[in-house]
Amino acid sequence: MNIGLIAHDSKKKLMQNFCIAYRGILSKNELFATGTTGRLIEEVTNLNVHKYLAGHLGGEQQLGMDIEQNQLDLVIFLREPLAPKRTDPDSGNIVRLCDIHNIPLATNLATAELLIKALDRGDLEWREMYK
Repeated sequence: MNIGLIAHDSKKKLMQNFCIAYRGILSKNELFATGTTGRLIEEVTNLNVHKYLAGHLGGEQQLGMDIEQNQLDLVIFLREPLAPKRTDPDSGNIVRLCDIHNIPLATNLATAELLIKALDRGDLEWREMYK
């Protein structure tokens, strides 16, 4: 499965910790992330991450294009809902694209953990029929 990973600046450390905790599951899948998030994940996990540009430099649009082309099976977007920085990716576009294209999306740690455990159990195999 192809997993998209994106995190606002205030959530990057949380994304790193999530990827450390679920390294075993993530290592069985293809990972795609915006540039800075991908680099930070690689640094702490040694996982191979296909990196887009940084989110504010076009990485969010690249990730969105992969969603539109049905190239991603799951997206984890740890976002700052209260006070995102001006340079943080626009979460509305990613959420809207996942809704349109029926891509499972987690926007917080609780949902991310539920989806990653469901992935490990095989609960997301239905995504294969969309390809």
